[in-house]
Amino acid sequence: MGRTATGKPTSFDIAYLAGVSQPTVSRALRGDRSVSAATREKIEKIARELNYTVDKNASSLRTQRSNTIALLFFEDPTPDDSMINPFFLAMLGSITRAAGARGLDLLISFQRMEDDWHTRYQDSHRADGLILLGYGDYTLYEQRLEDLARQGTHFVRWGSVRDDNIGATIGSDNVGAGRMAGEHLLALGRRRIAFLGHASENYPEFAGRYAGLCGALEGAGIPPEPSLQVDALSGEEEGYAAVRQLLARGAAFDAAFAASDLIAIGAMRALAEAGRSVPGDVAVVGFDNIPSAALTVPPLTTVMQDLRGAGEALLDALCAQIDGGEPASRTLPATLVTRASTTEQLPG
Repeated sequence: MGRTATGKPTSFDIAYLAGVSQPTVSRALRGDRSVSAATREKIEKIARELNYTVDKNASSLRTQRSNTIALLFFEDPTPDDSMINPFFLAMLGSITRAAGARGLDLLISFQRMEDDWHTRYQDSHRADGLILLGYGDYTLYEQRLEDLARQGTHFVRWGSVRDDNIGATIGSDNVGAGRMAGEHLLALGRRRIAFLGHASENYPEFAGRYAGLCGALEGAGIPPEPSLQVDALSGEEEGYAAVRQLLARGAAFDAAFAASDLIAIGAMRALAEAGRSVPGDVAVVGFDNIPSAALTVPPLTTVMQDLRGAGEALLDALCAQIDGGEPASRTLPATLVTRASTTEQLPG
């Protein structure tokens, strides 16, 4: 067998005991899904019995890889000055688990539009690929993605999945989720539903959610009212200002679908200050299911994105590229979490 001079077990020892090739052992121990689950479990069991650990330095020399993934957050104004959207903080755990299962390290930092982040990691070889979370105005961000693709950088981003995506994109079914939120409000008898969020191609995820709401309204024979759409980014103050704007111009609305939970939380604060009850006068739906959504008064009905699936899908797409495959985008389903901000009579 392949014992080293120090007597430490090697991947060749595991291959001999498992009756497979050494490359199969390597793939199995880094979580490669090309190895069957049964074979992977057998190899992992033998590795544990031998107290085998992967020598990352040797592996990197053989493959010319760093075995590191760079996770880049886009700066996003938040109430706590963390500059990271709470939804992406929640996604961090999912990505960390998925990377750990593949034996990969994570290098985490911010991406700022004024920085040259799109070349920094490619030139320094600090990471084998990039995961991009958040992007602000997509029309400004798009050029950076084109630069990455032109350089041959391996990258995947969380965002709106469309036919014209640059590189691999993983994201929720925003149109389907928006329709689901709209149908929920319509089923409760709401007919004048405001949308709080940008609905232009500068913010394609928000635009998809608004398109889904409009589809639900049209399906019920209700023409969408452009005057009930108010621009807002992802912060609480934006949601607060959006509702104040609707109230100031005397707009009649009995429900609000916010493009994010933070927008919804700000909106409910503005409604409370104006003496409008939730859900009595105005039912409110958010998007993301961040931890604080369950702690609002009343607790917030919201759309929950598939966090666990997101981490797995992002790593699957990126690792496939690193191994020489083609970028592959994927859309994940979302689910509605019903709480008291839309109906005080919750399902039993």
